[in-house]
Amino acid sequence: MLALLLSGCAYIPHKPLIEGSTTAQPSSAMPVVANGSVFQTGQTMNYGYQPMFEDRRPRNVGDILTIVLQENVSASKSSSASANRNGSDSLSFDATPKFMAGLFGGDKANTSITSKNDFSGKGGAAAKNTFSGTITVTVKQVLENGNLQVVGEKQIEINQGTEFIRFSGVVNPRTISGSNTVASTQVADARIEYVGNGYINEAQQMGWLQRLFLTLSPF
Repeated sequence: MLALLLSGCAYIPHKPLIEGSTTAQPSSAMPVVANGSVFQTGQTMNYGYQPMFEDRRPRNVGDILTIVLQENVSASKSSSASANRNGSDSLSFDATPKFMAGLFGGDKANTSITSKNDFSGKGGAAAKNTFSGTITVTVKQVLENGNLQVVGEKQIEINQGTEFIRFSGVVNPRTISGSNTVASTQVADARIEYVGNGYINEAQQMGWLQRLFLTLSPF
């Protein structure tokens, strides 16, 4: 029974990088009172109205925007250090009194001490990450300065597992192209998450008991 309980607690749930809802819905439409005019007050773009001579860029909650993922990050670091220390001491008696000859005579008390200490260390690290693709997100909030806070999620089920791609960030409307796209490198506070679930993903995770032994073990 104890083994079954431990095996049931072996998998540690993954904490998502992007928490909360990954979509946004526009507010409900307000009733419009027809007054015979071509332009109806209250019929804003949030309710499906778009002017004839304006582009189709997102500018309200619930509008969609395509993010072009172009992440290519590389970093490297190396360091080295060395230290040397040498020392020597000697003690000898060239002349000794006759009554001390039995104790110090014949080079019996001559001593020589030599010490040497060397240290050298080297370290290096390198990392490279590449992420490309596209994901369409929705506007979650329109900030006071006009920037758009966007969030979105894409789910792809392959065989026995599901792949999740989540994205969130703040977009400047001026960086949105005419095809309603923006590069991920131009998104502020970008959060990109690519994870999966299923037994294949669980098999790649280390259990909490193994983590405990790995932390406590001195070897």
